[in-house]
Amino acid sequence: MHFTNSIAALAFLTSAQASLFSSLLAPRAASCPAVWTTISKELTSLFVTNLQCNDNARAAIRGVFHDCFPQGGCDGSLALFADELSRPENTPLVATMNSLKALAVKYKVGVADMLMFAGSHAVVSCPGGPTTKTYIGRKDATAAAPPNQLPAPDVSAADAKAHFLAAGFSAQDLAALIGSHTAARQFTVDTTKSGASEDSTPGLWDVLYYLQLITKTSPFSFGVDKNLLADSETGPIMKSYSVNKGAWDKAYAPAMAKLEVLGAPFTQIDCTGALPRSLLKRSATQNYARSIINSLTMGKIAAF
Repeated sequence: MHFTNSIAALAFLTSAQASLFSSLLAPRAASCPAVWTTISKELTSLFVTNLQCNDNARAAIRGVFHDCFPQGGCDGSLALFADELSRPENTPLVATMNSLKALAVKYKVGVADMLMFAGSHAVVSCPGGPTTKTYIGRKDATAAAPPNQLPAPDVSAADAKAHFLAAGFSAQDLAALIGSHTAARQFTVDTTKSGASEDSTPGLWDVLYYLQLITKTSPFSFGVDKNLLADSETGPIMKSYSVNKGAWDKAYAPAMAKLEVLGAPFTQIDCTGALPRSLLKRSATQNYARSIINSLTMGKIAAF
């Protein structure tokens, strides 16, 4: 399994970070450099199309997971080293990671910081996306992460939970973070359905991912999605999020913040304020999303 080596590799990240995470998220005396506000404006142009988050935003969100979970944590190695970026699980991210690396060079900031800031920005670029506490100050990687460090897309619930637990995440964290698939598309798991989304509104940050997974109406689902839904620990949490977006947002934002500091030095500066301050204007598509949610909720969710 791809995740087997990573469980041991991630263990060194967890004990110290578990105790220091709260202090890490405390306010810092230093202010966020103004350059990040400028970068934020460029990212909005990169991540938003027709008032919805686009494929670049999706890749930026996925890039956080693919950069942070391998040995070394959130160090930018995904974008810095071609041999890592060219691995099969990362090939759909190549264009976006190269764009983010170029943006880091342009503004003379760290690539690791750029990837994490971009991941937070991408979420809030999706209408309905919550704001994640976001920090800068990481050290960029000096070597690519070892291969075979990410869970396979069809990994069992038990193994997915073990992988996340090894990195300091609870079952609730996992159930919340998997919800980022609301904005996801797949390109390599099933090439006959390349570009298929995991819910009917991939440009929006909504609970339709959970709802359509439960009702088996998703355009596409990874094996791990189905396995976690069927699990006695994560399944009930995912079902609760399907009818309570506020609870999901409340769980997702701190879990994502914790993910973005894996392996990072504890000398960071809070740049949350440089992210877009308000949600993008709602589009007509969101009314369509609401109609789907209402029909699914009324017709099928009661059975669960």
